[in-house]
Amino acid sequence: MPIDRIVTVLLCSVAAVLLGVLPGEAAETAKLDGANTAWILTASALVLFMTLPGLAMFYGGLVRSKNVLSVMMQCVVIACLSSVLWLVCAYSLSFAEGGALIGDFSKAFLLGIGRDDLNGTLPESVFFVFQMTFAVITPALIIGAFPERMRFGSVVAFSGLWLIVVYAPVTHWVWGGGWLMQRSVMDFAGGLVVHATAGTSALVVAYLLGPRDGFPKELRPPHNPGMTMIGAGMLWMGWYGFNGGSALTADGAAGMAILVTHMSASVAGLVWMALEWIRFGRPSMVGTVTGVVAGLATVTPASGFIGPMGGVILGVSGALVCFVAVDIVKHRWFVDDSLDVFAVHGVGGILGTLMVAFLAHPSLGGVGYGADGTMWSQFQTQLIGVASVMLWSALASAVLMLALKATLGLRASHDEIDEGLDLTQHGERGYTL
Repeated sequence: MPIDRIVTVLLCSVAAVLLGVLPGEAAETAKLDGANTAWILTASALVLFMTLPGLAMFYGGLVRSKNVLSVMMQCVVIACLSSVLWLVCAYSLSFAEGGALIGDFSKAFLLGIGRDDLNGTLPESVFFVFQMTFAVITPALIIGAFPERMRFGSVVAFSGLWLIVVYAPVTHWVWGGGWLMQRSVMDFAGGLVVHATAGTSALVVAYLLGPRDGFPKELRPPHNPGMTMIGAGMLWMGWYGFNGGSALTADGAAGMAILVTHMSASVAGLVWMALEWIRFGRPSMVGTVTGVVAGLATVTPASGFIGPMGGVILGVSGALVCFVAVDIVKHRWFVDDSLDVFAVHGVGGILGTLMVAFLAHPSLGGVGYGADGTMWSQFQTQLIGVASVMLWSALASAVLMLALKATLGLRASHDEIDEGLDLTQHGERGYTL
């Protein structure tokens, strides 16, 4: 080797040592990004706002007045319980390395993780909090399948067990390095992790619990559609953090995710309103905001991979398919999924998860499929993801329900249901007579 080449190598090595970088290592290491951190802190607040008070008010307005507090109480307690379980073990099972099916306990209680530890460009504590808000809202969605008839103790037990048995493994599969992530499944913000798990489990729970008295012909209408509209507005606003925050950056990816989310919700609300106008002769407030939520659920898995036109297409298709699904679940399958969790969240999330394989095409403004992917191969991956998540959610939820039925019991007594769960389960009334 020429002498000048030797001198150059030696000088470069000395410089690398002085700079704290050994030869052969990357010159740049992960650094905290203040803008990203600020955005994800904000997004975390928005997603928690979706549950408290957004979902609580959305669901609370849809039930009878004697059960409004029971629904809100379930949302509050699930938020508290899920947060504690997330710290204890669920976060670790979701995002620690582990294997292809489940994480290990290396991050339980966040032991060993300090203030300066990073996950990408974020403090790990911030990433933990953001993902925790998803773990809060997902089991809370399921309570829309069984209001006005399930014992409170069983609701709490089911929700806590479900978070560990269903939510944590599926999160690991899709986002935590598990087998579906290794297959490059597309689920930007929770079409599989949130909506498919909650929707499928809701259908199973509603079926095993049985319908409300008088279902489906003698049920009273929602007691406060205005409350439902306010809750829906909170959900819509919170979804900016739900989908936009899932980019984990404050950049164009987050901006586009919010844009397509808003378009899908807007279009779906208009389509649902038109469908009611055609079928019933007049549009309703409850129906229109249900359409908005259907559009939000449908765009969720695709929001980071598509362009504005994809958002419009998902809004139209989500409203059409979910509108039909509501009727099928209640009047053909005769399952009292009371607040349409499966028909809106489940069907919407599944539909968006499958359609992203087509809408991610660059010709529609999407991000494409990577170096080796194709539209067809991506659709196969999405289909495998949907089938596996639905199967696990259904089986695990059925086992949990049957175990609770044999131990705690599931259904409140006829007298308790007749008097209302607000008073019989919590000793309070939502309204003073």
